[in-house]
Amino acid sequence: MRVLGFGDNIVDRFVDRGVDYPGGNSVNVAVYARRLGLEAAYLGVFGDDDLGLFLRESIAAQGVAADHCVVRPGETGISTLRVDDGDRVFLGWNGGGVTVREPLRLDAGLLAYVSSFDLVHSSVYSRSEDELPKLAGGPLVSYDLSSEDDYRTPAYLDLTCPHADLVLLSCSHLDESDTGDLLADAVRRGAGLALGTRGVHGALAYDGRDLVSAPARLVEDPAKIVDTMGCGDAFLAGFAVSLLRDGWRTGVAAGREPVERALDAGAEAAFEQCFVEGAFGHGRAARARLRCGEPPNARK
Repeated sequence: MRVLGFGDNIVDRFVDRGVDYPGGNSVNVAVYARRLGLEAAYLGVFGDDDLGLFLRESIAAQGVAADHCVVRPGETGISTLRVDDGDRVFLGWNGGGVTVREPLRLDAGLLAYVSSFDLVHSSVYSRSEDELPKLAGGPLVSYDLSSEDDYRTPAYLDLTCPHADLVLLSCSHLDESDTGDLLADAVRRGAGLALGTRGVHGALAYDGRDLVSAPARLVEDPAKIVDTMGCGDAFLAGFAVSLLRDGWRTGVAAGREPVERALDAGAEAAFEQCFVEGAFGHGRAARARLRCGEPPNARK
């Protein structure tokens, strides 16, 4: 089985540590799928600066292929953050750099490559909305809808949900009832399966028939948490990989029992991620200061 992360890459700069880490929602899911034993690749645009090279080398070191990516003149995206009591707090970003400004478009050659994967994952940070319809009838598609209100509007859900077999919504700020309503709305608008993560309060999944919930796996000693960067992405990867191993594929619904197992697998993956620096390690000393704008509400 093969998983492709399609879209965003970014450098996460921890200002309290003075350390840069590789990341990006699409990158992270590919890396975590690889760690779970699947073949994985990343497809997107890198900046031609030093940070772009840093990202390329870090991704390759994880055994994730990136040979179909494009390098374009321009700066790499950077987000700045710090850790407060184990939880990462976003301070701002530079807009995502050339990766977001000039995203990759899928031509016939790239579509043939993408179609060789079992699952393609993308996100609201990838500017890939226009590319999703091109994947119809091919691999499974998962899409991270984050937690920001801009990506919860009927117009945005109607744009993305009909082209996604699985959507992830971060719902830590919602109670269980509101989370269930949001998942039902995403499925009603076309998503095959909707997953809502609620941090320490667990997660729910809805497929149009069954609403399934599972508790989070909690860290007994919070002082041992390194940071929570990438926990949502790790949950999604653990959930999706479990479903794939249970036979989930295009045109075949997952089923209640596989979803229950997948929720447990996602919780385990998110738990393990609490003990990793940054999204997947490979930190290096930050070499420059960055002036950022207002922080996004739910960068992972």
